[in-house]
Amino acid sequence: MGKKVEKSLKGEKNQSAISQDEEDPNKTPEPYSCTGNFQADFTELCRRNSMAAIPPVIHRARPPTQAAPESSKPEKGKDKENAEPPPKTYVVKDKFEYFKPCVQVEMENYDKPETVTEIYIRGWKIDDIMMNTLKQCWSVMEKLHTINLWNVGLNGETLSIMASTLPSIVNLRTLILDGNVVTEENWHELITDESPVQNLSLRHCGMTDKGAKSIGEALGTVKRTNTKLVTLNLAGNQISDQGAIDIANGLRMNRTLMSLSLASNQIGDKGAIKLGEVLSRFPLSHEEVVERRKQKSSMGSPDRNKSPPPSRRADSKDRPGSVRSSSQHDKSDKSKQKQSAKTKKDAGKGGKEAPKEEEKHDKSKGKKDDKAAAKKDSKSGKEGGTSSRKAEEESRKTQHRGSISKDKGGNTTGRSSGASLVADTKNAAKGKSKGKDKGKPSQAEPEDMGDSSFINPLTDEADFIDGQLWVPGNRLLINLNLSRNQINEQGMAAILKAMQYQTTLALGSKSGGTGLMRICVFKNKISSDHDIVRKINDIMLPKDPFYKPPPQTPEAESTS
Repeated sequence: MGKKVEKSLKGEKNQSAISQDEEDPNKTPEPYSCTGNFQADFTELCRRNSMAAIPPVIHRARPPTQAAPESSKPEKGKDKENAEPPPKTYVVKDKFEYFKPCVQVEMENYDKPETVTEIYIRGWKIDDIMMNTLKQCWSVMEKLHTINLWNVGLNGETLSIMASTLPSIVNLRTLILDGNVVTEENWHELITDESPVQNLSLRHCGMTDKGAKSIGEALGTVKRTNTKLVTLNLAGNQISDQGAIDIANGLRMNRTLMSLSLASNQIGDKGAIKLGEVLSRFPLSHEEVVERRKQKSSMGSPDRNKSPPPSRRADSKDRPGSVRSSSQHDKSDKSKQKQSAKTKKDAGKGGKEAPKEEEKHDKSKGKKDDKAAAKKDSKSGKEGGTSSRKAEEESRKTQHRGSISKDKGGNTTGRSSGASLVADTKNAAKGKSKGKDKGKPSQAEPEDMGDSSFINPLTDEADFIDGQLWVPGNRLLINLNLSRNQINEQGMAAILKAMQYQTTLALGSKSGGTGLMRICVFKNKISSDHDIVRKINDIMLPKDPFYKPPPQTPEAESTS
């Protein structure tokens, strides 16, 4: 009876402890570490943040694949229902279920939930708590390369939180934030040096000249430039001439952006003239001229900060003697002078003691060389060991002969020749024993010079015209969309001039890029039937990658 009572008391204590743990609201849970499984991590973090309704994570809807057509005619004995099955191109849902918040995902492999590659969120507000939740999930997703947030009510704070997590998403390439009107307009935080974004879309975000100026500065300045962003879509905003000028100033130093869309904005002739100037050629400002001189001086003398060779320093007369004495050349001269003084003293005594001392020194040195060679032979292979032994013995003999000839003739060439032979044989022995030196870097390997793909446009060849330096413009931009703006004849003439300049420059050399290959200028203030617009279309039509020449007429084919 006593044991049963004790067991019951223990059970009551355990149940009371569990109930206390569940009822204790002040107890802080352990921090959750994300695993890379987006669905599990997102659900758990939302639960820990005490969200009333957790948005489900679903697969993004895809159009069904068309099956192979089955044979056709229904049999006579079967009903019409079996002959015509219901269509499978849609899914029936509840009345309001389509409007409920959810997170749509795309995966590489639907059997592996950790392989999420794309995330789509549509039409529901993302606040600070939800953005921090997404930030924790995104930072550990290795396959994620596309984030698409359409009309999710972003503000300046949530945009900054999102921008801070972009560097941790290593494989992120595409970021689409269409339909988010941010009054702070801190869009430049998305394209910093640490951001991996290559394709950025900010359509219908209410962007004004304030946001365009920050984006232009992020694209490129005299001191720094963006080297990752490839496409930028700013269509459907409120950018005027000043915003277009700021973006054009960013394109002066940028040589990475390849596609720019400024469609459906408020750009007039001034902005179009500035864009045409950047695409053809432009004069350098004072700040750019100073930076050009710095770049030229660093390119012309890469070893400028290094000390000159000993021979030049020895021959220079303007340097004081204390500076010259620190070089290796002067140290070797002093050692030679001391050796010559010693030989003169020994010659004055009779010339007998010096050879004996040098012979002792050579014998001891020969013994040390033999020991070192034996150690190297034991470490290296058999073939390398035998060859190195023979080489060491021959070098020791020649070294001994050289020292004796020096003693008799008074020349200093004998020992140096022996030392050079020893060095050559040691290098040969090292070259044969390759197995042990694989991990060590060789001295002959070229140094890593870094990423040399980006060339500063300030270092291009310049023309001195009317007291100003003119450099070639941006020829890396291949797609420009200026449709549905307020450009008139003056601005369109500047664009035509830039296209003609790029065409003539491309005929000479193609080293600086191809120039524009596609441009859209329709639905501006100028008519599409105007001569300037026709000339632009005639120049750009053959450059379009999707252009197909018209087929030949039957008469031309028959003659050919």
